[in-house]
Amino acid sequence: MRNFLHAVRKDVRAYLRLDPATSNVFQLIFFNASFHGLLLYRISHLFYEWKLYPLAYIFYYLKRVLFSMDIHPAAKIEPGVVIDHGIGVVIGSTASVGSNTVIYQGVTLGAKKICTGKRHPDIGRNVLIGAGAKILGPIKVGDNSVIGANAVVLQDVPPNSLAVGVPARILRRDSRDAEFSRQYPHGEVEDRVEGVCET
Repeated sequence: MRNFLHAVRKDVRAYLRLDPATSNVFQLIFFNASFHGLLLYRISHLFYEWKLYPLAYIFYYLKRVLFSMDIHPAAKIEPGVVIDHGIGVVIGSTASVGSNTVIYQGVTLGAKKICTGKRHPDIGRNVLIGAGAKILGPIKVGDNSVIGANAVVLQDVPPNSLAVGVPARILRRDSRDAEFSRQYPHGEVEDRVEGVCET
């Protein structure tokens, strides 16, 4: 229970820091549907760890119906993750997501084929995953990386990389780009990914 409360507190701080549309805690707690979906995942994951599987799947089902977010209770999401908008996000049962990661709508962390065992990706820390991106299979996305919108990632992405396209290719490996993820000022992300945002 202590770990659950710690995770929720870090999630709140991450949303306030990384989501420009969230201006205060009141707005986050009462009106942010993606935060509510993440909170229901935290509850279902807690019951899953306690082996109370019926309760875990009840909250899992509620999250899918209410917020259109399909995050399996067995998935491992570190504290301090932001799911922005949330609709259409799918995270498989053997996936993991590191802290300070931002996931936009329509992202899939899924499998490439039907099999047992490890079949979903591991996402590092300080990663930005653009809207509609598909990261498939038991691959790794390194820390401080950016996955472009609608990219289809089928192989490992090294740390400090930018991956775009179908299938995704690595456009940049520059350790200086990791600087944005240490402080992670949201407004500077578009400067790191040319063409994503125009003023």
